[in-house]
Amino acid sequence: MIATTTTTSLAEQRTLLENISWSTFETLLKEIGDKRGYRIAYDNGMLEIMSPLYKHENPKIRSDRFIFILAEELGIEIKSAGSMTLKRERAKKGIEPDNCYYIQNEPAVRDREELDLETAPPPDLAIEIDITSSSMNKLAIYSALRVPELWLYNGRVLKFYHLVETEYIERDFSIAFPFVSVAEMAGFLTRTQTMGEMALLKSFRTWVKEKI
Repeated sequence: MIATTTTTSLAEQRTLLENISWSTFETLLKEIGDKRGYRIAYDNGMLEIMSPLYKHENPKIRSDRFIFILAEELGIEIKSAGSMTLKRERAKKGIEPDNCYYIQNEPAVRDREELDLETAPPPDLAIEIDITSSSMNKLAIYSALRVPELWLYNGRVLKFYHLVETEYIERDFSIAFPFVSVAEMAGFLTRTQTMGEMALLKSFRTWVKEKI
């Protein structure tokens, strides 16, 4: 029997379904496709469907623009994979991050039209915006998918996690961008309360140039 729980906030609406088989999860992904306004997370029979609202989407877009500026100013190639579905059947886990990127592994996936974690490396960096508490253990899911670096932001606090063997360890600096500290990045993420978006991006670019 499938059990359903729904919670709604100003940032996100979450629906949790229990007793969902892997085959049902795969069928759902095929039927709904990737042109939809919500994201999913799956962990051994539990399926969470999250519909993002404005308070969620604004920091998502902001962080993506920061990553682009970092890559551009550093002169490095990245491959943006957005909210692509990351999944491994053997682990019975899957998730759709807010944003994810191939950075160190960009050359390995540059010419691929499809990215399957059974044959391709996972993204080097994933970003999760969780304004309201999820019922899922996101760290355990990303760990099973072997994503090396995770940035987790709850609207107030930003945390950087590095995958060490099978566990995430909280760190002060990024792997992908070693000069970027969690404290400085958090400051830019929260600065839209006092700055316009264009002024913020200009300020961030100036900061990056000074760092490099």
